[in-house]
Amino acid sequence: MTGAAPALAELQRRGWTLGVAESLTGGALCAELVSVPGASAVLFGAVVAYATPVKESLLGVDADLLAAHGPVHPLVATQMADGVRRAVSVAGRPADVGMSTTGIAGPDSPDGQPVGTVHIGIVTPTASRTAAFHFAGDRASIRRQTVDAAIGQLLDTLQE
Repeated sequence: MTGAAPALAELQRRGWTLGVAESLTGGALCAELVSVPGASAVLFGAVVAYATPVKESLLGVDADLLAAHGPVHPLVATQMADGVRRAVSVAGRPADVGMSTTGIAGPDSPDGQPVGTVHIGIVTPTASRTAAFHFAGDRASIRRQTVDAAIGQLLDTLQE
């Protein structure tokens, strides 16, 4: 059983649906979620917004925020999480919960922030939170740690 199962079970218990916005994880977070049988009961979909302009055009992240701070910023993570709720709407109904990952997996940093800098955003009908992390390791390790942390953040938020 994957670590995602308890988070998906909690979403189902609440009757909430989920949308996922990913940058540095490139679809790995959604893949982890869909590895759980029955994930389709709560997961509406996901957006891999790898390029910075897609964060604005598809997820509605503020252009001025991106221009001032770049894509690796806590407010960007929050806006991605909120925006994906609408981006994966089903029959005009946005997802109840949005979660996002944005960060620098390396090996280089395009904007000078340390490799391993990650922000995870979670937006629910009752809460909004962003968590910052500084992971060590190579690109694959940072991405894996981000997936695990995102699922942990989702479960923590749902259990509050």
